[in-house]
Amino acid sequence: MNFSSAAFALDDLLARNARLVRRAQQLPPAGARPATISGRVGGWIGPAALQAVTGLPGVRIEPEAVHFTAAPAARLNLNAVLRGAAMALQAAGCIRTWRDELLDVMAEGRPLARIERGAVRPLGLLTQAVHLNGWSPDGRLWVARRALNKSTDPGLWDTLSGGLVAAGEDPEAALLRETLEEAGLPAVALAGHGPLRTVLRMHRRLDDGYQVENVLLSDCVLDAGAAPRNLDGEVLEFRCLAMPELWDMIVHGAFTLEAELAILDSLRHRFLAASGRTAP
Repeated sequence: MNFSSAAFALDDLLARNARLVRRAQQLPPAGARPATISGRVGGWIGPAALQAVTGLPGVRIEPEAVHFTAAPAARLNLNAVLRGAAMALQAAGCIRTWRDELLDVMAEGRPLARIERGAVRPLGLLTQAVHLNGWSPDGRLWVARRALNKSTDPGLWDTLSGGLVAAGEDPEAALLRETLEEAGLPAVALAGHGPLRTVLRMHRRLDDGYQVENVLLSDCVLDAGAAPRNLDGEVLEFRCLAMPELWDMIVHGAFTLEAELAILDSLRHRFLAASGRTAP
């Protein structure tokens, strides 16, 4: 990629990225308490969610923390306890959308159970999101506009594909699945994609709880004739952007926070590679 005529400099990238990272690193919501899963610290539960799960089997509330454990007396294993908690959160209006999708419940780096996707934000549980930046051979970037009926960030622009890693799923498999569903590109089209790397771990207060999320990113140069097409109804349109148009959309806030962080990370790596330097 030739950055000599780009609409931005490396210092512009770094300054904007620093501002975004500050937006992506927020303290838990006021009144939130740590949540433990089988004795391991794994989440943050806010006041509304706390009220919803109070009194449930397997939920023990203490002044400094809320503990989720199996409830043998009620014949409930940990997964059943967490499903009960998710259903209580839904009944209390704490879950924005019930997805009927399970995610791993991670605590201190270990998967301990599974829970409905819609419950992870109210409980402040860690999630993993994979993203793909798809480049054209001439250095333009493919981006996707989110459907207007998406529950989060409708109509904003995103990476070519991305989504959460499902329960029991490898991040690499999640990347291939999401790219097929969202961009219609089979695994063979991504044969040369780079390894997933961690851009950052987000900590962000949201309307439905607390987002704690590892943002994982891969880059890929697509064939010249590649034409992404959405298969799951979650993408409104695709564009392939040259650097001036991409940078203009970035500075005008056209992208989701996660997507912009991922795009800036790729631009930084490519900028440094073009100048013969290595990204730290």
